Amino acid sequence: MSDRSIAELWEWAEYYCPWCYVMAVRVHRVQPEYAGRVLAYTRFFPLELLNGEAPPRDVLEQEWWLAAIQEPGASFIPYTAAWPTSTLPAFDAVWAARQQGMDVAMELDLAVRRAFFGESRNIGDRDVLLELARSADLDFTRFERDFASPAARAAVEEEGRIGREQYHVRGTPTMMLADGTRMRTPIAMARIRNRRIVSVPPLTYVGEARLDATRALFDEAIERRYSSESRELFRDSTIDSFPASDAPSWSPLRIGAP
Repeated sequence: MSDRSIAELWEWAEYYCPWCYVMAVRVHRVQPEYAGRVLAYTRFFPLELLNGEAPPRDVLEQEWWLAAIQEPGASFIPYTAAWPTSTLPAFDAVWAARQQGMDVAMELDLAVRRAFFGESRNIGDRDVLLELARSADLDFTRFERDFASPAARAAVEEEGRIGREQYHVRGTPTMMLADGTRMRTPIAMARIRNRRIVSVPPLTYVGEARLDATRALFDEAIERRYSSESRELFRDSTIDSFPASDAPSWSPLRIGAP
């Protein structure tokens, strides 16, 4: 997707996942430091296609503030709008923005996440997404056309399929290098059993440490760019659960992958 001389760092992500929002904020913060060396961007992983379930409000409202306290750069407020019945329109919108460049796509990507968590806006509503797009630095007429095209949803579904079948992604956020190498996400994600939080690990990545850990992901992307090591693309260290460290029987949801 980019110049081969530039390393890539992927975040397989869902728009209703608060941990994806936290990670996206950190990646956006660090990205300018690596301009011309690393391109970091979101890859689409719609969990509702995997689980057959719309954004699970009962789970998300438990995690909402646990995510908020870990990232001061992310805006969170209580959600008061109509709850989105799907986040697929958000994926469609960011795909449409991608057609005009990755920079503007990532600008809209973060705006969508901020709208949901920090502005209490229904990101399943196409009118909300159009309003967000109007504030982005893009050709709005072209955006409207691409957003309305069936190609948008087809591309989103195909990218999710590639994530599942080729890269064996099972949860969000999953940080990955372009060679398929999985990376530990530097966030203390809650452990869930039967859709209830049962424990929270120590908050290790706080203060400047949270950004240092994010920079380490970028540094590893650079270090491995020219690596001739055998690529273990499909070694699946993710357990099919929510979060990934829990027993698979605990939940069908897959928020919180390593």
